[in-house]
Amino acid sequence: MAEPDPVNDAVDAWITREDVQSASSEVDDYGKYIRRKWIFIIGCIVAAFLASGYSLKVGAYDIGYAETYQTIWEHITGNIRPGNDDYVIWDLKLPRTITAILAGVGLAAAGAVMQSILRNPLADPYTTGISSGASFGATIAIGLGLTIGSAGYAVIANAFVFALIPMGVIMLVSKMRNASPGTMIMAGIAVMYVFNAMTTMIKLFVDPDKLSAIFEWSVGTLEGTNWDNVQIMFVVVLVGVILLQLIARMLNVISTGDESSRSIGVDAEKLRLIALLIVSLLAAGVVSFTGLIGFVGLVCPHIARLVIGSDNRYLIPASAAFGAALLLVADGIGRWVISPSTIQVGVITAFIGAPLFLYLIIKNKKDEW
Repeated sequence: MAEPDPVNDAVDAWITREDVQSASSEVDDYGKYIRRKWIFIIGCIVAAFLASGYSLKVGAYDIGYAETYQTIWEHITGNIRPGNDDYVIWDLKLPRTITAILAGVGLAAAGAVMQSILRNPLADPYTTGISSGASFGATIAIGLGLTIGSAGYAVIANAFVFALIPMGVIMLVSKMRNASPGTMIMAGIAVMYVFNAMTTMIKLFVDPDKLSAIFEWSVGTLEGTNWDNVQIMFVVVLVGVILLQLIARMLNVISTGDESSRSIGVDAEKLRLIALLIVSLLAAGVVSFTGLIGFVGLVCPHIARLVIGSDNRYLIPASAAFGAALLLVADGIGRWVISPSTIQVGVITAFIGAPLFLYLIIKNKKDEW
């Protein structure tokens, strides 16, 4: 039997201690990294909750901040107090607030996925031409009276169907060109310009009243939402976000590049088309009810990525929560600035999003993609 070597035993013990200390430090760092992600997500959810109270409070009808939450709780529990508070909050204001939340969640989540799969910080649902397609559909419904659905949902049905047309064109072109991210963006831009041109042509020949309605829809609005709209939007957004979250791990793979994806058995082209189809349905389901609200799908994922990184398992819910908070704040500002009149929420998001995005582009010089 070999005699024990004190020197080697001491070295082995020292290496073991170093390995344990190093592993423990890495575990602690990873724990802090994950906690930072959850802190951001939870912080955005809390901000959205607080902004909801202000969104319900602001307006011509004076009601306290805490009373808004109390009124909602009493309605849910069936303890409705006499007076106008319940009607104003539950029937008039709450559908608008929930619509803002759902629109922010849907657009921001869709934008996060678009930026990841196309590896481009300027990609969002509108880059695919979804917005211009929806705008054209709404324009022919309002301006020319040519509709697909029933009278009550004529504009919504037209906007939804025409929003899906650009997706079909992009899928066809990308299939011919092996689903290159650059090809998809260029195809989307081409489709966008075609639809914009046709929309402008219709605007030239409609009467002033119809032109005003088209303009209001095209800048993005939460006006006129009701519980029927909320129910449809809720289903679309919930299903869309869940589907995107289920494929988030695979989206992380294709965001590293098509060659890397193929090396581990992931069909990047097929997965990208599936993701784009989900994104298109999600974005179309939102813009069909709200009109064209810009910058939410562009700015929110960009900010979330700077804070928590590019892991789609966390980026998608973080972007969604931040989008809900941003849209609620924008809607509150729009109703407060020139109260009792209202500035459309799409105008406010453009005022907030454009300078903020320009600042982020200038400040963040490293490549995130």
